[in-house]
Amino acid sequence: MTTLAITGAAGRMGQRLIAVARESKDLKVIAAIERAGSAAIDRDAGEVAGIGNIGLPISAEMTATPDVLIDFTAPVGMRHWMKACRDRKIAMVVGTTGLVKEDHDAIDEASAFIPILQAGNMSLGVTVMCKIVAEVARLLGDDYDVEVVEAHHRFKKDAPSGTAEMIANSILGGLNRKHENLVYGRHGGDVPRGPKDVGMHSLRLGDEVGLHTAYFAALGERLEITHKATNRDTFVHGALKAARWLKGQKPGRYTIRQMLGIE
Repeated sequence: MTTLAITGAAGRMGQRLIAVARESKDLKVIAAIERAGSAAIDRDAGEVAGIGNIGLPISAEMTATPDVLIDFTAPVGMRHWMKACRDRKIAMVVGTTGLVKEDHDAIDEASAFIPILQAGNMSLGVTVMCKIVAEVARLLGDDYDVEVVEAHHRFKKDAPSGTAEMIANSILGGLNRKHENLVYGRHGGDVPRGPKDVGMHSLRLGDEVGLHTAYFAALGERLEITHKATNRDTFVHGALKAARWLKGQKPGRYTIRQMLGIE
């Protein structure tokens, strides 16, 4: 049995994590957490998630000590809960996006004390896509133009998505290029494509869960590799699989690729 704490318990991802974990015989949510002042505080986590009363009130504190904490909140929340996990020796799955260099440095530091699996996207399919696009980039080389386009719902705050960054970084690795080769959108009357550019573009569309396409184009042909998430449960199942796997790991920073054994 792997015991869990879910932060952002009243949010879209938090609700689905609680609901899906409830269906799993080897998982038990023992802490459902929301920010102080949230209207969900003291409400039953199961009722908020739409699965009925489960006898677990949502709290602003973590009184129980789970095996793993899963965080899909915001960078400021992730920083707070990572410190709590480090202090209490709790493993952590980080699915929060919008992280900056200082956050990744802090994750590196905390991973010396606890196991942490951080990913910009918890989908297993996206992880496989990242491996594929790196190999495609390596095989096609510099003669092909590369663009990455991502689309998400209108409420998403950060852009580009963490997933698009993962895909782009995989391509850069395959091409042996640097992050400076990324071009975030284009605007103006004189913005020709540079020979080593990797374009990055973000769309915000209604209730789109997640759509990512990597384009490789030459004169006369185009290869498109696309991943489409049709509902958030794909991320939920990935995060719960990560939590199960992380429970038995030593302190360190881990990836979905390592969990799948493809790195």
